[in-house]
Amino acid sequence: MAAPIEGRVAPGFEPVADVFAANFGREGPYREIGASLAAFCRGECVVDLWGGHADRAGTRPWAQDTLVNLWSTTKAVAAFCIALLVDRGRLDYDDRVAAHWPEFAAQGKADATVAHILSHQVGLPGFAEPTTIDDLFDHDLCAARLAAQAPLWEPGTANGYHAVTYGFLVSELVRRVDGRTLGRFLADELAGPLGADFHIGLAPDQDARVAELVPPDMPADMSAVEMNPAMILALGSPSMDAHRANERAWRAADLPALNGHGSAMGVAKLYAAMLAPDGPCSPATVARMTAVAADRPDLVLGFNPGWGMGVAHNRTGMFGPDPATFGHSGWGGSFGCGDPASGIAIGYACNHMGPDLVGDPRATVLCAAVIGKGN
Repeated sequence: MAAPIEGRVAPGFEPVADVFAANFGREGPYREIGASLAAFCRGECVVDLWGGHADRAGTRPWAQDTLVNLWSTTKAVAAFCIALLVDRGRLDYDDRVAAHWPEFAAQGKADATVAHILSHQVGLPGFAEPTTIDDLFDHDLCAARLAAQAPLWEPGTANGYHAVTYGFLVSELVRRVDGRTLGRFLADELAGPLGADFHIGLAPDQDARVAELVPPDMPADMSAVEMNPAMILALGSPSMDAHRANERAWRAADLPALNGHGSAMGVAKLYAAMLAPDGPCSPATVARMTAVAADRPDLVLGFNPGWGMGVAHNRTGMFGPDPATFGHSGWGGSFGCGDPASGIAIGYACNHMGPDLVGDPRATVLCAAVIGKGN
């Protein structure tokens, strides 16, 4: 039996609570165990809901401040940090990566740009050298491997989702430009000032707030998929094990592609800040961040996400009715998005992972409900 749904919605958003609650009554692989949903409309909080349990056994109710590993929902938050550096004139999307990270020029990558990294066009979708999950906890090792690696394609000529490697590439850029880890930069410059409960590299004293991540009941069957070289690298080097996300070493690491720990409210606050005209980044910088940079099918995902600078566009309709809505989802269901037309920002977090890399139906119905009420 699911714990009662708690929280509040603004007048006119009552149907959103019904949709959120209905996800707990689903049968099969998308049944909620615990989850939270938050939304802002032009800076005003209009949805703040949570419910269910923070553990598979159902002994810990999901609280307002429960955190959970959000997988690739983290990628957009890392992109917001890059945007902040761009806005401050410390970095530019058109910069050559090697201008900040000289070792990166190896193997034909001398002209690769920051934009190529952010839009998954740099040609390093996975590690060519055998790499384990434990290796991911050594940032310097992974960054050095990517700097020395030959790209699968000439940077800028194709795009393939950098499922794991995106985080090391972006984090190393922040280290080279600013000196701090991306997680520290996020805490000091963005999440902290905004009061957004989102962390990359979680301190041990926060463990009591973290929900147990429950892997998919029915993992996606990839046996019938003809794997191209980009898919093989992105999804298999290394292959992810969802159980590892419950370990302290995983929580502590600086993995800006994979291990952001946050609440739905934390995610929604960050997107709301990106939509705000007086937010941490100027509207001009946000426009650059969200402009489509790769308008072709993705070699790993198999469809055209309309990659911007670390965010995807709403080409699949997952983020509501407007194709200009931008955001990022995470393996198993979590997501964040911002709709410039309505001024709505949404965050969703859950601990029972669905089987999909993208396109979880729980997220789709929640987006439709929230953005539909905001228009």
